[in-house]
Amino acid sequence: MASNIPEESTSFVGRRAELRRLSSELTRHRLTTLTGPGGVGKTRIAVRAAQAAAARFPDGVRWAPLWPLQGDQLLVATVCDAVGLADHSARTPMDALCEWLVDKHLLLVLDSCEHLVAACRDLVGDLLTAAPGLGVLVTSRQPLGVAGERVTEVGPLPCTGDNDALTLFTERAGVAAPGLLLTEPANAQAADLICRRLEGIPLALELAGAQLAHRPLDQVAERLGSRLDALDGTGLPWTARHRTLRNAIGWSHELCAPLERLLWARLSVFRGTFDTDSAAAVCADGPLSADGVRAALAGLAAKSVLSREGNRFRMLDTLREYGRMWLAELDEAAIVADRHAEHFVGLGRRAEAGWLGPDQVTWYGRIAEAYVDLCTALDHLLGSAPGRAQELSAAIGFFWSCCGHLHEARDYLERALAAQDAPGPAQTRALWALGIAVLLQGELHTAESLGRQCARAAREDGDRDALLAAGYLIGLTHLMAGRPLTAHTVAGQVLGPPPQDPFGSASRLRCHLVRLFALTALGRLDEARRQATTLRHGCVQRGEYWSRSYTDYQLGLISLFQGRPEESAEHARAMLAAKRLIGDNFGIALGLDLLAAAVAAQGKGAAAAQVYGGGQAVWRTVGHPQRGTPELRAVREEGEQRARAVLGDEAYAAEFDRAAEQDPEVLLARILAGEL
Repeated sequence: MASNIPEESTSFVGRRAELRRLSSELTRHRLTTLTGPGGVGKTRIAVRAAQAAAARFPDGVRWAPLWPLQGDQLLVATVCDAVGLADHSARTPMDALCEWLVDKHLLLVLDSCEHLVAACRDLVGDLLTAAPGLGVLVTSRQPLGVAGERVTEVGPLPCTGDNDALTLFTERAGVAAPGLLLTEPANAQAADLICRRLEGIPLALELAGAQLAHRPLDQVAERLGSRLDALDGTGLPWTARHRTLRNAIGWSHELCAPLERLLWARLSVFRGTFDTDSAAAVCADGPLSADGVRAALAGLAAKSVLSREGNRFRMLDTLREYGRMWLAELDEAAIVADRHAEHFVGLGRRAEAGWLGPDQVTWYGRIAEAYVDLCTALDHLLGSAPGRAQELSAAIGFFWSCCGHLHEARDYLERALAAQDAPGPAQTRALWALGIAVLLQGELHTAESLGRQCARAAREDGDRDALLAAGYLIGLTHLMAGRPLTAHTVAGQVLGPPPQDPFGSASRLRCHLVRLFALTALGRLDEARRQATTLRHGCVQRGEYWSRSYTDYQLGLISLFQGRPEESAEHARAMLAAKRLIGDNFGIALGLDLLAAAVAAQGKGAAAAQVYGGGQAVWRTVGHPQRGTPELRAVREEGEQRARAVLGDEAYAAEFDRAAEQDPEVLLARILAGEL
């Protein structure tokens, strides 16, 4: 399993003693917690410590950022994402996570736990009990209180001796004001004064250094000193270091332009990263225009209030807390939360409308990027506008069900439907999306029942597309239950007599896929090949990948059944390429099984064993022991028997086990590069 340690975007200064101590503690203790006030550098130290420790953990280091979470509802889901688990079973996410980690030897990093201490305490306790090879590194402003926890307090950078504080400030000053020479006596004295007044707190030094792009060094030192002196002894119940950081943030806030301060407050509504368009949509109002948002974003980034991550922005949690305080002072918290939620309802609508077009892969990516803020929007709407929550959860439910957030899709859909019982298109679509989620979790009877509810509602509303969606759900349920003739009949009934344009809507195209799967299962292979070829051509023309991947899957099966294993393997590779683009682990697992069977049919026993082993690893991530329509079981068994016949049982098992223990992404890259 590969590591997912965050990349560092700026230089790292000092902390040699802390890292030596951490290296020893991670060797001797299963749970190590870095504590300290916000902005002191806990996360950066954890990144370096995790990098250094990675070689000691055969299954890698997995990083779970908890700072975007508003409450503990998504805690387990976030950890599942971090460790590569996209469970499709009906188990609780916690049970699935414990089972997934039970034989792993990895280091799990939980970053920014301070707002979820009780939930993290329970989570870590359960994981350490279930997984004896697991190590956990935590960053938090306070310890978790778990038995056996080793607590290491992180202090500020020293302002004497090696003077790492001055080194950090000098490096950041060099970026903000390249021509400034801190070696000159007067400048050196001012820089030293700034570092001492800020007590070596890294975030405060970063903010102060960024100000040098806009004002002289002596002015920064003077204004900072006067503000800290004025605010010292306010009587507020903060520790000295907390007060210093808070004052430094407030000082940085005062030095921002008025519209930058307003944007800072409004941006605090975002829990995750965000792009310029989202910031403008949510934050532009009153004196702050859309163009003003773009200008203020650049100003806040230049002042280190925001950091850039590609074409997106992130605000550190400490700075977001300050912005949220000012948003409340402005009495805008409710209206900005409403705008945030409506923006993401609109994003869901556009994603659903664009599913069938050339931007399908882009939409999968955008929905994945916005995951935390989509959850934030849904939480808000569940309390303020349940009908909107139904609309949004239905719009993104299919994306989430396919790509790793099946439990969350089901949970939000069930909550939205329970919050409001108002028949209409939003409720019907939410019922349909819920049916897809429970079907993928293996609850066929419940899925069929939901499909029939959708069909009744669609007929009552005269909603033709909703009827097609219901037909797809019911037909797919019959396929998974081993009733291909019934599935073919259902799809044919809702599609109606020919001629039909399969690409008239997403629901219509999916019904054509049900009919195609049924034809293959019924053995009508020539007819299935013709339909699959036609559908695939249409998908290629439109830049559509999800349906195209399943036409390749069916063409691969048909070619295998008709004795053309080389052609089957090419279709399997095409399917895998498409599924990788959209992040569909369930589809990747199906594609690996097909490729293994095709390779085995070519007499390549070792390659087949490796691909079957890689497929087993992916099936574990979705929580199922190889799912799919029932007839695929015979395909797998025959492929495995062929590979064993070539290699022998012992050699087959060795190749299989070796591949099953590797990172599936490495195997997938080899396959797509033509090496297997």
